[in-house]
Amino acid sequence: MGFLSPWFLAGSLAVALPLWLHLLRQHKSVPLPFSSLMFFERRTQSSIKHRRLRYLLLLALRILLLLLLALAFANPFIQSSGAFDGSKSKLLVLAVDNSFSMRQGNRLERAKQEAVSTLSVLRPATDRAQVMAIASGVVMMSEAGADLNTLRAAVQAVPPSDGLGSYVELARALRSIAQAARIPVEAHLFSDMQKSSWPPNFADTRLGDQVKLILHPVTDRRLPNFAVETVSAPRRIYDPKKVRIQATLAGYGTERATKRVTLLVNGKEMASKPVEIAAGGRASVEFLTLDAGYGLNRGQIRLDPPDAFPDDDRFNFSAERSDPRRVLFLHEGRNQRGVLYFRTALDAASDGAFVMDAVHSEQAAGVQLSKYALVVLSDLGSLPSGFEDSLKTWVRGGGSVWISLGRFAGQGQRVPVFDEAILESRYSAREGERFRAIAWFDPAHASFRGDTRWDAVKFYQSIRVEPGKARVLAKLTDDTPLVLEKQIGEGRALVFTSTFDNIANDFPLHASFVPFVVETSRHLGRLDEGSASLTVGAHVELRSAAERGAAVEVLDPAGRRALTLEEGAKALSLALTAQGFWDVRRPSGRHELVAVNADRRESDLEVLSAETLALWQNTGQGSPQQGNAGPGAGVEPEKKPLSFWWYLMLAALLLSVAETVVGNRHLAVEKGDA
Repeated sequence: MGFLSPWFLAGSLAVALPLWLHLLRQHKSVPLPFSSLMFFERRTQSSIKHRRLRYLLLLALRILLLLLLALAFANPFIQSSGAFDGSKSKLLVLAVDNSFSMRQGNRLERAKQEAVSTLSVLRPATDRAQVMAIASGVVMMSEAGADLNTLRAAVQAVPPSDGLGSYVELARALRSIAQAARIPVEAHLFSDMQKSSWPPNFADTRLGDQVKLILHPVTDRRLPNFAVETVSAPRRIYDPKKVRIQATLAGYGTERATKRVTLLVNGKEMASKPVEIAAGGRASVEFLTLDAGYGLNRGQIRLDPPDAFPDDDRFNFSAERSDPRRVLFLHEGRNQRGVLYFRTALDAASDGAFVMDAVHSEQAAGVQLSKYALVVLSDLGSLPSGFEDSLKTWVRGGGSVWISLGRFAGQGQRVPVFDEAILESRYSAREGERFRAIAWFDPAHASFRGDTRWDAVKFYQSIRVEPGKARVLAKLTDDTPLVLEKQIGEGRALVFTSTFDNIANDFPLHASFVPFVVETSRHLGRLDEGSASLTVGAHVELRSAAERGAAVEVLDPAGRRALTLEEGAKALSLALTAQGFWDVRRPSGRHELVAVNADRRESDLEVLSAETLALWQNTGQGSPQQGNAGPGAGVEPEKKPLSFWWYLMLAALLLSVAETVVGNRHLAVEKGDA
């Protein structure tokens, strides 16, 4: 026993107050008339009787009340280990780890067998049990109950998954279960205790006072493992000779080894190379061609020979081969420099994604817009009658237009299609190097994804445009908007308030011109959407808001429908829960193949230390225990102080009531005697 505030015990000295009050009462004699005292003998009368304590019960109550108050404020406590009382009912939670790393060997089967064996501690008369599977999230495999057959079936039904393990999700689920159950929870975790499942913040894994955690590790050592860590591949292919595929290989706790890396397309081996991987290190390999057929292709990088964990020796990616996208470049017949520089920049792109058709503005009336991915209006003074209306309709339906403004377009009152007012044309003479430079740009936008060294670019002329509802992406030093973008219906419109030639600026003479043209064209032509591969747990967008209600069909890697009919008509996105190839058919008719891979953090099979596991268990209630002599065995439970000042205050309250009753009775007796 101890005291949290021992100095309050000094208040027990106040017990002298009731003693002093009870002794303070003096003897008072009532004088009687008498004729003479001369015949009485003088004697000394004893005062012992007058100093004798009276009302002993009242005195005892007052002394005890003061002692209880002093003890209560001193806050006494006893040390409690918080151990479970085996005689009380409890909820048994069996948590089976089914993350990607549990696919190695027979880890998952061993975890299931041990979970079934643990059900023998269940007391059907008083206890209940529940089964859950944990990976990146928690899946309840059964309701809380006591039927052993149902619980065994729930354990056996835990499926393997490709998700990333998370002990944070387990701790959060156990805290919620304990709060809802209102009885002690005894949780048994069957896992490989992988270090990558542990969060950076230890506090995120706290268990709570009503949870006791018992660990059942299925392995106690780190298994060496090779894996294909990442693959960089193009999402779309336009020229097979311009394809570059780069793979990174990793070894976790491995010795120096030589592996063979193979490139496969649609199950057919296309190329292979040997690569040497340092001990516990990484290596990269490149393939500079991809002879894929037109349409959707299933690509894979494979590591040979396979090791003890072959599931991460393969990495999937998807590639769609198609003809280059066509770009319509409308320009004034008097301006040929913009055509030359823009075409040269597109041809310099590494993937050959675009083919440009240069047309004079006078010939635009007969152009069929539906075959183009992007329309560029290069400093046009005017558009043919009716063409601008057709262009607006095409943009609202999902097309994209890129407008540059110079001395011809600056003579107008508004920007075509963009429909914002032209305020003025600003010109700086070349003499004396008078010019404006770029002062700010949005680095998050796709147009500035490449070379952003714009500080040396000189702008001699720019057209000042009223931004309106457009988003300003870049500004010059005089605060003139240089790049603006606006959403028009389902399409996009972007304005560059200078030209593509080297008259209004010297931009085409700088290295940043080519990436600006290429990345902006990819952005407007919608070639920057999607990746060649995604990670398990990622979401894929199924439809836009305008396509709500249209049916979407999705087939998972096993060829099963991933959405019900109702979900296919309403769902806006889908979580990718397994590695492999997902077949997505959108309402617009676009067919897409999504390659998915397990998170490669699961490939590092290093286990948590015994100290970390013991500390984790100590955040709950009860003494830490391990199944089958696992890590952390023999750790003493953490004792916690259990205060009982509340009970002392309750007793003091009852004593105060008793003291009042007894005191009133004695006062009534004294009044009667008087």
